[in-house]
Amino acid sequence: MKRSLLAATAALGIGLATAATAVPASAAQAPQQSARSSSVVSSYVGSAREEADSKAFYDAVMKSAKAKQAASPGLRTVTVTYDASQAPSFASQIAQSAQIWNSSVRNVRLQQGSDADFSYYEGNDSRGSYASTDGHGRGYIFLDYRQNQQYDSVRVTAHETGHVLGLPDHYSGPCSELMSGGGPGPSCTNRYPNANERSRVDSLWRNGLSPFATKQGPTVKVY
Repeated sequence: MKRSLLAATAALGIGLATAATAVPASAAQAPQQSARSSSVVSSYVGSAREEADSKAFYDAVMKSAKAKQAASPGLRTVTVTYDASQAPSFASQIAQSAQIWNSSVRNVRLQQGSDADFSYYEGNDSRGSYASTDGHGRGYIFLDYRQNQQYDSVRVTAHETGHVLGLPDHYSGPCSELMSGGGPGPSCTNRYPNANERSRVDSLWRNGLSPFATKQGPTVKVY
């Protein structure tokens, strides 16, 4: 599962272990950042802390998105910007993942661009793929080569991106749940969130904007 990111303090996604998740300076360096902090990296096949870790990443990205909304209060929806330049091998999967989420929910939109809220990286890591945040509105998703060969790569990418939008892992769920991750096994190739997952993301971003919009004055409308 860079210039504006700081050392991570919460992580989730694919390989239960206690390890540092200092933001990788490059894809090649990412797996070696393993001796510094007390952050948690959760597995694609099981984790006991996914709910809290998922919320941490969502809250951090939401904080960054809200700051952008404050600067442009006329925006009709929440746009979360990502940088895929450090994961060129997964350009297609990342684009498909964004398209899947954009076609599935209406209160938040993923868009590639500069001044990104989070970034994608690629490389080899024994923990697999994971999502990590620094707790200050920035974060990244790391996509592991080996795991993306074992599992459907678009599903892995869309699953990790689901954490950015506030969804926790639910490994005991069926293949029809995107956030069941590796629970159903490598044969599961479903790449789409189910109705409950779509509804939860829309609810999170709609409700999350309400107090923010009140503080900023003008109501921030969503699609």
